[in-house]
Amino acid sequence: MPPSPWSHQRNAGVADDIDFEIKGEDLQFVEIELDPGESAVAEAGAFVWKDASVQMTTVFGDGSADQGGGFMGKLLGAGKRLVTGESLFTTVFTHTGTGKARVAFASPTPGTILPLNLGELGGTLICQKDSFLAAARGVSIGLHFQKRVMTGLFGGEGFIMQRLEGDGWAFVQMGGTLIERELAPGEELHIDTGCVAAYTPDVDFDLVMAGGVKSVLFGGEGLFFARLRGPGKVWIQSLPFARLAGRMLQAANHQGGNQGEGSILGGLGRMIDGN
Repeated sequence: MPPSPWSHQRNAGVADDIDFEIKGEDLQFVEIELDPGESAVAEAGAFVWKDASVQMTTVFGDGSADQGGGFMGKLLGAGKRLVTGESLFTTVFTHTGTGKARVAFASPTPGTILPLNLGELGGTLICQKDSFLAAARGVSIGLHFQKRVMTGLFGGEGFIMQRLEGDGWAFVQMGGTLIERELAPGEELHIDTGCVAAYTPDVDFDLVMAGGVKSVLFGGEGLFFARLRGPGKVWIQSLPFARLAGRMLQAANHQGGNQGEGSILGGLGRMIDGN
């Protein structure tokens, strides 16, 4: 198998810079190598395996070093995670032995695990809800509210998205194949609202009509496209989990076919079928 394009070795000039390698093609997992005293934070349920010298501790909130504020600060951090659809708890994995030790985490759905050095992205990333998988301890997981009402109502991810902040490595899970685009100032990209996986905060996120009345009613693409305007980086996922789950539910109900997914024909087709 060719070497993974998402691999990283330690930079001796950066403290607490975890080492990692992402393995697999469609059902990926990330293997993190820790030096003594280093920690990784992971979403509850993401753990696959670890060396014996890696100790596991469950904490309130995101486990970031700057959470602070005693019990109320931890409770607030946990509440933010609950709003974005995550568990109240995260798990911290700390290497308490000598030498090197490894721990691995897997994505729960088919797709791509994207490693991002937040320090190289200006310290902040906006991403879809429940996309966080793991990170170096110290990365903070917060909330991002859509400022425009229409974007919040019809933007695919609602008013609330995840906001990752810090200067370390973070690993986010995306559905299907992942595409990265860097937008020049003023450059626009139109994307299906559910396929917007992540973007840097300098990108302007708004909505545009998908087309005329005929396109809206019969095109199967819904009412709006997401309009992202540069400068900044955008990550696009080819298979949002909601779309995958909808197709699985459709197959389980023996509906078959597309029936105009996302359009008025979707509901009409179900009515004709008696569903």
